[in-house]
Amino acid sequence: MEDSRRSADRDLEQARAALERGEMHHAADHLAGAIAHAPTLPETHELLSRLAARADGGLELFPLEQHAFVGTVVARAHLLAAAGRPEDGLPLLVAATGHTPGVDWAGVPWVSDPELGARMEPGLLAQIVMQLCTTIGDPAPEAGREALLPYLTLVRHAVAAHPEQAMLLGAGSALARRLGEPTLAVEWAVRGARLRPSKLAEIWLGYAYRSAGRIPESLAALRRAVMYDPEDLSVYADIAGTLADHGRLDDALAWAERALAKDPEFDCAVHTAHRLRYRADGDLTHLIRLADFQRDHPDDTHEHADLADCCADQPWLSRVPSGPGTATDPGREPFVVGPPTEAAVQRLHRVAHPLWPHPPAAYDAALGMVLLEPADLLALIAAPPPAPDNEVGQALATHDPALWTRCAQVWACLGLLHQRTDEPWAGSERRRLLVELASGGLDQIAEAALFALVTAAWVEPSARADVAELITRRLAASAAARHPISWSVAQLALATPELPAAVREQAAAVVRAEEEHAAPVLPRQRRRGERLRRWLSGRTTR
Repeated sequence: MEDSRRSADRDLEQARAALERGEMHHAADHLAGAIAHAPTLPETHELLSRLAARADGGLELFPLEQHAFVGTVVARAHLLAAAGRPEDGLPLLVAATGHTPGVDWAGVPWVSDPELGARMEPGLLAQIVMQLCTTIGDPAPEAGREALLPYLTLVRHAVAAHPEQAMLLGAGSALARRLGEPTLAVEWAVRGARLRPSKLAEIWLGYAYRSAGRIPESLAALRRAVMYDPEDLSVYADIAGTLADHGRLDDALAWAERALAKDPEFDCAVHTAHRLRYRADGDLTHLIRLADFQRDHPDDTHEHADLADCCADQPWLSRVPSGPGTATDPGREPFVVGPPTEAAVQRLHRVAHPLWPHPPAAYDAALGMVLLEPADLLALIAAPPPAPDNEVGQALATHDPALWTRCAQVWACLGLLHQRTDEPWAGSERRRLLVELASGGLDQIAEAALFALVTAAWVEPSARADVAELITRRLAASAAARHPISWSVAQLALATPELPAAVREQAAAVVRAEEEHAAPVLPRQRRRGERLRRWLSGRTTR
């Protein structure tokens, strides 16, 4: 924040100098920069008023062009409000909030002025609020809610001035529940549903009740929404999700199946159904089918987190498992000469992270390694560089240095997956290199290569039988040798698509045996890794 204030002060100084010289466009550019750094600074708004007075309102100095700078957009919004057109300025502030929701773009007097709420046409304000809701998250992150409160104040004023406007009440309810005001959300949604009963009103009411923990009433409202429009399958998915979240998994699955019976390709229903089926029986097949659906339907109506939710915090499905470092297998044949290049190290530092949402997401993130030659990637695997000098790298180097080494090798192996992707899997160079690494010994290099092969099976169906066979062999070898990586290889097996049921049972048995009878070092490593993972994923640790 101190840096932002210093940057704003510099821009203000240059804007004042430009204004004194009569260089209006230069003054406007620096003012836009000051607003971007410190949007509520009184000095900025005072200078903006001076500029507007000398430039006949100043709107032409802050044009709305394609890819306009956010400071320019916000400055124009303030000038529109000063010119008596706040209803035209408000959508620009909302657009800025959508760009960076945590910034206090709306923390200015004209937004919270009761006169604005009374003046704006209620239907237009409802549309603007609904647009805002689509950009801030549901619920909005707590860290950024304070910056959004002026919008809620505006809606309060508008509702007080227009108490009979059902759409405004519903949109306001949606905003209130996103900002942690469930009681207000219910009050407004109830009033809106009474004034104008409709499917949308019942949906708003159902969501409001759910945010308030009033689940029976929430489900009743959502069921009424289905009665209004039995073909809106997104409501079926919402009912299923609500039921599942409150322990009624069988009922939830029934609603998901009802939706799929109407449209087997409806994205919300497909995502919800696979997530619930996985919760019901833990069969990886559901997640593979969901990943396949996501790959084959890249233009879904909105993003879904079901696959990431199911993979969360599971070894290899979403993270490199923590564990003691192991030396390279002495029987492994040397496979590289020379250290990694600086360019290769920099690319690795940019992409490597011990966490990912799910294997296909890890594959996509590794695309940043595509320009490296196989020799560069092999050098990174053979001699992982030190952790990067950033917050994540420092945390890993301090708390779990072995995890960084494993992480570096994993991402270098993922980089190999992006080599010559036009080649069919069976005879491809990427397969040859990874199979050699996976089969050349029992060590961390083998783990990393096996994960890359498992990831290939997730994203490339033609590789699945081949990878399952290879994983089966490596699991048998590590278990027979009682090798320290056998627990990790077993977890890799459990993450492998189309693995035979008997092999999956064998892998589960290895995991149970390791976790029940392993030396104390493994549980301690995993507990320590849990705290680090929570920090890396942005969750508070206590």
